[in-house]
Formats: sequence, C-alpha cells, structure tokens
Amino acid sequence: MEKILSLSKRRGFLFQSSAIYDGLNAAWDYGPLGVELKRNVKEMWWKSMVRNRVDVVGLDSSILMNPKVWQASGHLDNFSDTLVECSFCHQRFRIDDITNLEDCPNCDEHQSLSKPREFNLMFKTFMGAAIDTASEIYLRPETAQGIFINFSQVLNTSRKKLPFGIAQIGKAFRNEITPGNSIFRTREFEQMELEFFVKPGQDEEWHKYWIEQRLDWYISLGLRRENLRLREHGAKELAHYAKATVDVEYKFPWGWAELEGIANRTDFDLRQHSQYSKEDLSYFDEQTGNRFFPFVVEPSGGVDRATLAFLLDAYHEEEIQSSPNKKPELRTVLRFNQHMAPAKFAILPLSRKSELSELSHKIHSSLSGSFSTLFDDSQSIGRRYRRQDEIGTPYCITIDFQSLEDQQVTIRDRDSMAQERVSIDQLPAILRHKLNIES
Repeated sequence: MEKILSLSKRRGFLFQSSAIYDGLNAAWDYGPLGVELKRNVKEMWWKSMVRNRVDVVGLDSSILMNPKVWQASGHLDNFSDTLVECSFCHQRFRIDDITNLEDCPNCDEHQSLSKPREFNLMFKTFMGAAIDTASEIYLRPETAQGIFINFSQVLNTSRKKLPFGIAQIGKAFRNEITPGNSIFRTREFEQMELEFFVKPGQDEEWHKYWIEQRLDWYISLGLRRENLRLREHGAKELAHYAKATVDVEYKFPWGWAELEGIANRTDFDLRQHSQYSKEDLSYFDEQTGNRFFPFVVEPSGGVDRATLAFLLDAYHEEEIQSSPNKKPELRTVLRFNQHMAPAKFAILPLSRKSELSELSHKIHSSLSGSFSTLFDDSQSIGRRYRRQDEIGTPYCITIDFQSLEDQQVTIRDRDSMAQERVSIDQLPAILRHKLNIES
C-alpha cells in the first residue's frame, strides 16, 4: 500500500486534498493520470450496464433532494453505524473495527471504551439565505433514492417493460466514523448503481444473474480471480430493506473488503415512496391486467474503491537484465488492462530537433483525437520507457531520425518490451488492432 501511495503521488494518480493547508482527513484529489483511470472505470461500467443493453436506461438525479425522501427511505432512522469512544484519547471507532469492546487499540489504557451507541451518517446542511430561517436538508448518502423517486417518469418516457433497469453514476456523502485506507473509505465518494426492476417471484433468479455479471465484469477488465470472492450477508447484517445481499470482495493489502454489493431490495423503496408521497409508483402489467410494486435487484459499487483495486492489482515489480555485464535492475510496471490504462500510447521523439519534433507532434495530433495519448521528450529513451511502464502505458511509439527517411516508427510493448517497426500511415489501424478497437 505504501508503494502504491508513493507512486500515486509521484506520478499524478492521487493527491492529498488541501495539501498546502496540511490536508483534510479522508479527502483525496485525482491527478492527471488518476482522473483518466477513474474516467475509464466509469466509462467501462456505463458501457457494460447501459450502452450494451436494451433493458437499461440512464439517469442523473440531484444531490440535494426533499428531506421527505430520506424519511421515506428510512435513512433518518436507520442509516447509522454503531460506534464506541475512548475516554482517554477521545477517538471514535466503528464497533466492527474493534476486536476487544473494552480496550482502545490506540491507548495502553484498559476498559477505556464507552458503551456502543448509534451514529447517523447523514451530512446535514441548510438551504436558504440565512441559517436561522433556512430549511434543513441532507447531502445524499446514496444515489439509489434519486432513481426510485423518478421511477414513474422514467417508465413513462422510456416506455420500458419489466424487467428493466435505471442506472446512475454520481457523488454520495457519508459522515464516516473511521475513514481510511486511501480512497477506500472516504466521506465524499462516487457510486455506480443500477436499480433493476423485476416481477415479484423473479427476484431471486435476477439476483443470481447480476451477482455473476458483476463478478465477471471485474475479471474481464483485469482483476485477478484469486483476488476476488463472493460473500453473502448474514441475517443480522442485512440492511433494513434487503431480502438478501452478496458482496463482491477484493483482497486489499489489509484484507478482504467490499468492492460492490448486489442486494435484493424487494419492493420496499417503491412502496415507501408511494406511501409518503401519495403518488402511485406501482407498475401496470398489460399482459395480466395486474398492478403491483416491482421488486428491485441493486448492484451498487464504488468508483473510488474500484479505481483503487485496479491500481493495486496492476502493480508489479520484476527484475530485468538490461545488459549482460550489468546487474539486473528492478522494473516497476502497472499492467493495466488496455481499457483501464490512463494513456493508451506515449509518443517519444528521440530528439527535440525541429524536423523530428515536427513529425512527432504531427503523429501525436493524428492519434490524440481517438486515443488517450501522452507526449514525452524529456530525458533518455530508457528513462522514458521506465516512466511509461510505471504509469501503465501499454505502447510507446518512438520516432527517430530514420523515421524522417523511411516514414516508419517503433512500437514498444509494455509487458513484453518487444519492439516492432511499422509504417506511419498504417499506425492508426495497427494501434486499433492492438487495442481491439473497431474502426
């Protein structure tokens, strides 16, 4: 974990938020490479869950909603963690992070922890010109409720029939008791959520389907199967709305932890919002003539947690022999799946001399409109190769003085380090083929 955080800061994946003011606990900024990696996570999720399916549509609901939404959903009463507080250092802990419910893990004092109590995770704020006259509202702790309260409008405008889903990617906020482990648990984060509406009685079948789909998605994008597992929630840990929940867990450096949860939410949410809003959110089945509340299967994953998992899983160190007369050197490489790599190619001119630089910029311009491409003309070519390996760029394109004569460039593969000479006019087609991208 320390190596990943060091690399992330050095190469521009992750920065501590507000660093020039001593930072802010559990708040992170994504640097130039980090934001590309995070965008790739979201784009591949959206492609898989929305664009490649005919039974799912998208939504982007507001972060701020009427407080009645959270009353109906049960968040005001049930959205809490159990905490204990140390009477000596006054640090608070989630009860599930404590092995001994009497002793503080940060102090030598014994029997220093308070009795467990509930702590609501909702972020409260005010809407209005002055605090004394403004109404209390909340930053949303999940994106799901924005989908439920728009169910009828989406149903009417999209003209979908069951089973169908509504997908959303967006920010959520939780006043976590013990945030930490980099971007794994933060108070501000992004969710990728699908609410898939099905007929009652078909929910268990669809729940199983989405568990398999979501596990396969992570594997298809490069996470190693041995670092993933499925874990079913016990009866005591189920959310108040859930009939069943299965987590996709990843083996992080500190142990197994949730990457995504796939929940069978039954018809709880639509029933609740119908009751509180007095609006009919039921579904009319034209084939049977029956009206009912659909059951909901919800795959809900964290963008930030997925980003961290892809970063960790890509990290490799290996010894390479650059010369027979030299000791092996250590190469750090991020072996990202090509869809996850922040940059697909790097343009590396061998010299900054005008003619070579002009050709290199021309090649860069021809590729950058279609691919995420970097331009690097600083330091020796060997150092540049190592730099691109360390940030996970699949292919480097080297332009040398011979390129001016034969109109060819050298493509270097990140993983095998093999090189091949190709024609410049064939470069876009060759690169598309390497990335399995259709023209």
